[in-house]
Amino acid sequence: MARFLTRSVISTIVTMILVSAALFFMIEIGSGDITVKILGIESTPEQRASYRAQLGLDAPSWRRYLDWGIGSDWRAERLVGHELVTVPNPQNNEPEWWAEVNGELLRWELDEGELYALVRQENGTSVRQPAGDVWQVDPETGNEFFWGVNRNNKAVKWVRGEGAEVWLRTTAGFRREGDGPQQYIPLRKGLLRGDAGESLQFGRPVSSILWPRVRNTAVLAGVAFIVVMPLALVLGVLAGINEGKFIDRLISITSLGATATPEFVTGIFLIITLGIWLRQVWPDSPFKATAIFTSPDAIFQDPTLLALPVLTLTAVELGYIARMTRASMVEVMGTAYIRTAIIKGMPYRRVVLRHAVRNALMAPITIIMLHVNWLVGGVVVVEVIFGFPGLGSYIYNAAIFGDFNAVEAAAMITVGLAVTTRLLGDLAYTFLNPRIRYA
Repeated sequence: MARFLTRSVISTIVTMILVSAALFFMIEIGSGDITVKILGIESTPEQRASYRAQLGLDAPSWRRYLDWGIGSDWRAERLVGHELVTVPNPQNNEPEWWAEVNGELLRWELDEGELYALVRQENGTSVRQPAGDVWQVDPETGNEFFWGVNRNNKAVKWVRGEGAEVWLRTTAGFRREGDGPQQYIPLRKGLLRGDAGESLQFGRPVSSILWPRVRNTAVLAGVAFIVVMPLALVLGVLAGINEGKFIDRLISITSLGATATPEFVTGIFLIITLGIWLRQVWPDSPFKATAIFTSPDAIFQDPTLLALPVLTLTAVELGYIARMTRASMVEVMGTAYIRTAIIKGMPYRRVVLRHAVRNALMAPITIIMLHVNWLVGGVVVVEVIFGFPGLGSYIYNAAIFGDFNAVEAAAMITVGLAVTTRLLGDLAYTFLNPRIRYA
């Protein structure tokens, strides 16, 4: 059993590495020029080039992949010459990057050719003061340069007397600054340490936006799983032990019709019937046509927001699991050892519950594990229909915008879930089938 589980864990790790590399390069190649979506089609090539540099997109793909996976802070620390740390912003509690210098947290900015240090205070504000003699001389060019951390959570390189033109987009339009850095390294801890970088769409850390969405989807998928799986297994077993009878045909036809109906059709039908028509007759109905979140914890304050999304997922999933369980149950009930147990006079209830059901679950357990992945990562249609702020709708919106940092992080969560559920499926096999324990 230990050898079997060890092989499963190793294959899981290898799968994660290969999928992460394929995912990163496919999105990097297929996302196009993200600066056009940020700046708009009216932007000039110079403005887009400036933004590409600020986003770190001028670096080679392999370096961006390493930064995405293991972080860029370790590389930036060697250039800056000081330890780089993150501290929460007192206004929104999101992490900010600072350099720790002699017990103080510093950032820097170049203003009209003069370099200033921004010293962080205990209340989160900063005090600007002259940076002093911190310039270094490049032995190859003879130019004076300085690596530091700017206000935008990037390690940057300034060259004295050679400020680059930097374009910034504001509410009033584009603004050009002449004291810009020559090089940028967007600071991140890397996906392995829970930091996927900055969302290009919102200008905030991906983790700050992503994890609340993951929580919402986890709650939705968890409730749907608790409702769907026991009910589907019970209906599948009931149909299997009554093969050919009326109850078997009723369950089979109903489940087939529910499974064959697309999610968006089922969702719209439930919105019209339960979310609109029923509320006209019963104003206090718990079924709401849209999942409007008035606060981050709205899902816990008003659980009825889950009613229609869960019903939609139940209708789609119930029939598939039930029919798979029925087919497996029919096959097991026809085996020789089940017939022998019945002929010998063993109570039919005991034969079904202690012998048939356990062996009949071998096939459905695979389907159940696969559908856990679908419940979490494939609920895009359901979340979009009901306006549910979950992981599925987040991936959809990020992909439309081209926010590859967000898409890559969210996709890796679903990949991690897929390989984890596969590992859990392997563990379940070892309990359902003792022979696997010694494989």
